[in-house]
Amino acid sequence: MRLYSTNQASPEVSLKEALFKGLPPDNGLYLPTSIPRLPAGFFDQIHSLSLQEIAFEVSKALIGDDVDDGSLKQIVEDAIDFDAPVVRINNYMYALELFHGPTLAFKDFGARFMARLMAHFVEQSEEEVHILVATSGDTGSAVAQGFLGVKGVKVAVLYPKGKVSQIQEKQFTTLGENITAVEVEGTFDDCQKLVKQAFLDVELNQKMRLNSANSINIGRLIPQTFYYFNAYARLKSTGKALVFSTPSGNFGNLCGGLIAKKMGLPVSRFIAATNVNDIVPQYLQNGVFAPRPSTPTISNAMDVGNPSNFARILALYDNDIEKIRADVYGASFTDEETRNALQEVSARYQYTLDPHTAVGYLGLEKYLKETKNKDVAGVILSTAHPSKFIDVVEKATGSKTIIPDRLRARLKMKKVSVPMKADFQEFKKFLLAGA
Repeated sequence: MRLYSTNQASPEVSLKEALFKGLPPDNGLYLPTSIPRLPAGFFDQIHSLSLQEIAFEVSKALIGDDVDDGSLKQIVEDAIDFDAPVVRINNYMYALELFHGPTLAFKDFGARFMARLMAHFVEQSEEEVHILVATSGDTGSAVAQGFLGVKGVKVAVLYPKGKVSQIQEKQFTTLGENITAVEVEGTFDDCQKLVKQAFLDVELNQKMRLNSANSINIGRLIPQTFYYFNAYARLKSTGKALVFSTPSGNFGNLCGGLIAKKMGLPVSRFIAATNVNDIVPQYLQNGVFAPRPSTPTISNAMDVGNPSNFARILALYDNDIEKIRADVYGASFTDEETRNALQEVSARYQYTLDPHTAVGYLGLEKYLKETKNKDVAGVILSTAHPSKFIDVVEKATGSKTIIPDRLRARLKMKKVSVPMKADFQEFKKFLLAGA
């Protein structure tokens, strides 16, 4: 597997180099130089394959000879030891439940796969790796859990103070061992900026081996293709055109779907559904990409004012907005609309959404209303268990939400974090002290 930078000012690299560098020297993002199309035979039999079997075939096609088949099978089976069921909501709408992993969020797919892929390569080296990850919610817990106890790896999770839910915070501030939580006075964008500055700092990179586990890392992006194929496998028998509504913040999840389509997955349309941080929907409407400071919402994991993976979307479509528009429909929604959606789905369908999935529901409904076509299989990516946002969900629905035992136990544990201003020199000093 060879990868290039979206800024096209850095040399091509191998999977291992891209995995451990995180960002190219030119501050772009890595993408495969070519995306293979899966053979027709794969799609002929896909309905008979398990999620793990699908994941192996897709990752093998992308990764090629960089990892031997035996090791890759072990990575997949260990990382994805849970299911991603497709649950029918009504006769045209389905929820692709991606929250059955250990942290009850879709980011378990990417974080666990990346951690095990990295561990495979780390075994061949004595050098310690320092993972830096910025989180607006679920990424932190997924990455922390994915790398917990992995030899030769230390993880620093940066998160905005007071801007993640208590359950999310407890999931990565109570682990200890090789995981450190850094509580930043600022926004997610401030956290992400600190991480990017660290990767571009010459002194830091001379003294320590830095890496990122955000969706900017190719190791996170590869497994985000798996569940799109899995949804198709479960719905193939309907014979209906497939429409995916993807709740979007940093846009790694949508990128996974777009790569899946380029690998041959038959998708009619993708919906990029956002909260009021609507930078990409606005771009799709007027052709102007205009990042701005993020606005806090009840779907906080999507509070991103400058989505990093937008560069990948442009690269995948040769910077042609009309090509992007042909595949991607954009829509954004307010907190009030999101609360109403939580209540509506609970009352009408007896199904409980979390606030992010509710944005996906709204996106699908808006798209179907505008196109006047419900003869589709509309799939909402259900990105988190509703109990992770229990206060918002229960207030909106008027119903009790059951907290899984593993989350309830985590809530009783003591939070441990390192407070920090959104100041790079302070962050750099912290990193060097732990090198």
